[in-house]
Amino acid sequence: MSEERSLNFLEQIVEEDIANGVHGGRVLTRFPPEPNGYLHIGHAKSICLNFGLAKKYNGQTNLRFDDTNPVTEETEYVDSIKADIKWLGFDWAGEFYASDYFEQLYGFAVKLIEKGLAYVDDSTPAEIATMKGTPTEPGKNSPYRDRSVEENLQLFADMKAGKYPDGAKVLRAKVDMASPNMHMRDPLMYRIKHARHHRTGDTWCIYPMYDFAHGQSDSIEQITHSICTLEFVPHRPLYDWFIEKLEIFPSRQYEFARLALNYTVTSKRKLLQLVTEKHVTGWDDPRMPTLSGYRRRGYTPSSIRTFADRVGVQKRDNLIDVGLLEFCIREELNKTANRVMAVLDPVKLVITNYPEGQTEALQAENNPEDASAGSRTVTFSNTLYIEREDFKEEAPNKKFFRLSPGLMVRLKYAYIVKCESFDKDAEGNITTIYCSYLPESHSGSDKSGINVKGTIHWVSAAHAATAEVRLYDRLFRVENPAAEEGDFKSYINPDSLQVIRQAYMEPLLLEAKAGDRFQFLRKGYFVADTDSTPGKPVFNRTVTLKDTWAKESKKG
Repeated sequence: MSEERSLNFLEQIVEEDIANGVHGGRVLTRFPPEPNGYLHIGHAKSICLNFGLAKKYNGQTNLRFDDTNPVTEETEYVDSIKADIKWLGFDWAGEFYASDYFEQLYGFAVKLIEKGLAYVDDSTPAEIATMKGTPTEPGKNSPYRDRSVEENLQLFADMKAGKYPDGAKVLRAKVDMASPNMHMRDPLMYRIKHARHHRTGDTWCIYPMYDFAHGQSDSIEQITHSICTLEFVPHRPLYDWFIEKLEIFPSRQYEFARLALNYTVTSKRKLLQLVTEKHVTGWDDPRMPTLSGYRRRGYTPSSIRTFADRVGVQKRDNLIDVGLLEFCIREELNKTANRVMAVLDPVKLVITNYPEGQTEALQAENNPEDASAGSRTVTFSNTLYIEREDFKEEAPNKKFFRLSPGLMVRLKYAYIVKCESFDKDAEGNITTIYCSYLPESHSGSDKSGINVKGTIHWVSAAHAATAEVRLYDRLFRVENPAAEEGDFKSYINPDSLQVIRQAYMEPLLLEAKAGDRFQFLRKGYFVADTDSTPGKPVFNRTVTLKDTWAKESKKG
């Protein structure tokens, strides 16, 4: 039994609010993605947190698309985001869009103008940036800051009516140009963008900035706990200022540390570069940290939820070891994946004293971790394929327990064999290994009295199926590619994908459907890819059986 974990700081806040009757003890969170890319593993943590928190306290979670930038948003991204959330195992109470609130947000902006708390500024972006000052020096008031309410109302209406080109004017909040918080120095509320919106078409040519749309959308939906990542801590005073001045429902913002994984980038801009420059095959490339990439790689929703739970909720940014995510899927697949034999780098093995043409049907356990998984039949014959790495011309040391002249191994589910000789081609490559077998050493009824330390997998050459196998590895070869000097793409791991066009495996794998998961004995966990067709499966490596990167980093 595991000990019950202590509450994280957000759970403590929610429990205090419920105990004090804040918002009537109601809990309503939201997940507010911008539809300008596919969700990645960092979003998964936020989804698990928002939906999990609401579920724990009998609340609900809204899905709200922050679609305030028409230039970067596409319906494709909206659809993929909804599919990913459902795949993770969550459902939302209401599906909303910031664009649903464009009319209300415009009304809020007018209200702030009427209160003398917002103004239209004709300054250029460069002039606004200069007047903003620095963290150690106060800003300067815009020459347009003291326009009358009437003039501002007219100018803002003209902006909405499309009378000005992009960038000609902006609407700014009138807060405090001397504030030590740069976000409070008369932040932008609206900008002009003559761009077609994926939902509202050409109805609008002015669009609210995130800081204005975010808190007010929360308030419109009466969100009780608005959970953001740490970079929004300095935005919180502005979030509160808008709500206070507009006298609307007092949603509250709370911040937690975003998820950052080593050997990974999660910047949408960088992920988009990888896709558009064809360093990967698409957003769902199994090397990508997107949820669609992990799904295609063979990760399960439960393994990602387990990972998010183990990472926990922190108040300080840190780099999480991707090995923990790999551990979570290994741990799950060890319990659930059926075992099969597949030979990825084959060399022929002939058993000289086993009658040619004779076959045997051997019983093979499907999953030693799950008795209910039953068993299957594998066919044995005198000509097999084994892994090339399981044979050495000369045993390198006394700990080598595989095949070499004079050495014995057990063939999984079958017999003990002893290497007698081998053939090589003109280039020195091993072409055939010759062995003898011990008839009395049958697995499960061994009467040979011989104890061998090595067991290797195999497939019968005459009965094996062939399939393409894609060996995926980490996309980057350095721990923190975003922090390295120069172009992050120069740190891409050249060995992140190796394709084996013709691996040999048990024929039952010809029936595998996309999403079926297996453990290839001694090789790793694999999933049938969406590129699979009837009789021609393609398998992706989800994860190796052991963390080989941890060994390499220790050597380093």
